Amino acid sequence: MLARIQSIATALPQTRISQPEVRDFVAQATDKGLSPRIAAIYDSTGVESRAIAQPPEFYLGRADFPERNMVYLAEGQRLLEQAAKEALAEAGLEPGHIDVIVCVSSTGIATPSIASQMLAPMGFRADALTVPLFGYGCAGGVLGLQVAGDLVRADPARRVLLLTVELCSLAFRFGDLTKKAIIASTLFADGASAVVLSAEGDGPALGRFAQHTWPDSRAMMGWDVDELGLGLILSRDLPSFVHSHFAPVVDGFLAREGLDKAALTEPACHPGGRKVIDALEQCFAHLPAGLAETRAVLAHHGNMSSPTVHFVLKRILARGQSGPLLMTALGPGFTGAMGIVHR
Repeated sequence: MLARIQSIATALPQTRISQPEVRDFVAQATDKGLSPRIAAIYDSTGVESRAIAQPPEFYLGRADFPERNMVYLAEGQRLLEQAAKEALAEAGLEPGHIDVIVCVSSTGIATPSIASQMLAPMGFRADALTVPLFGYGCAGGVLGLQVAGDLVRADPARRVLLLTVELCSLAFRFGDLTKKAIIASTLFADGASAVVLSAEGDGPALGRFAQHTWPDSRAMMGWDVDELGLGLILSRDLPSFVHSHFAPVVDGFLAREGLDKAALTEPACHPGGRKVIDALEQCFAHLPAGLAETRAVLAHHGNMSSPTVHFVLKRILARGQSGPLLMTALGPGFTGAMGIVHR
């Protein structure tokens, strides 16, 4: 039995901030302001605005990890409950109908998991299976779908709720003006998603998924842990890596699935950043409008890590087109994730 998408919902924090506002906020960390060269980066990343978990004042100073993680627990659960309620309503289900909750998140620590803490407040059954997944990073939206789909196929009677939430802004360190930190401040944002899957109905069906991890590539992306909590590892060579390493892996995956890339419509790609999208578009040169939906999500929401590809997927599915749909994302490992959705 195929696992089918019954609904997709997304949720955002209430605080929105424009790219010029972020630039001006970061500039407060130095008496001289940002150099014209650094300031110009904020105008070239493809991000226009995004949502963040707290008002800008929270990010002044040096909040320690316990304080940051308290925000993660409270705001993360609030966003997931909002997304879950919307997804369940769209699927015509009550919380008690859900058998498994898979929760993907890599921007905070929750033990017990956020999913388990949602059971009683939302009315999920006490015997619902909770499956927390940590460490997937930006690849979590695709790999989470794979795990949720496998759980449906293992028991077609199951209804599975896939949740993703990332509060990337909590890794921001005010006053850090390194190149890596500046790039992160231009891109990363906060958000959540919820996807209901089951073997019922005729919704989009999950096909084959694949994961490819390159050896000796940990320095590409990930977390370092220090007194402030989670500190970003991010390589500036990521766009060239996409072109030279990820594109052949995607081509091989499509070949194994018997799919002609030139016949595919726009894929749902995780928007790592403008230069990453530029590199991905070289892989799909047959598309006259390129990765339009991926660029639109980056512009309006930034890079929210794992939920972001679900924002793109929701927009593409709303078009009502038929045929196989490719999903891609890249995350810590360094890992490439791919999957096929049949519409």
